[in-house]
Amino acid sequence: MSIQSLDEDTSIGNHCAQTPLQQCMAPRMLKKSIYVAVVVGTVLTIINHGDKMMAGLPLNMTQVLLTYLVPFLVSTYGAWNMARSNERSG
Repeated sequence: MSIQSLDEDTSIGNHCAQTPLQQCMAPRMLKKSIYVAVVVGTVLTIINHGDKMMAGLPLNMTQVLLTYLVPFLVSTYGAWNMARSNERSG
């Protein structure tokens, strides 16, 4: 798979005309990061807070929000790092 087909597949566009930050902020890339955050965040929330949820106890919402934020940031960073790597090699 060439870089051009990778760009077309991820709807990043012309990677030479965009900065890596613009590439990872593209709607399709953000959609993927949000999807990862929802799936991974939900699994981690159940693992880390499931006992409180089942007992009907209040949750620390800061911890829950961070549980979703961290996978979003990691996924977005991975996209940014890949775009930056492609920019250097391209």
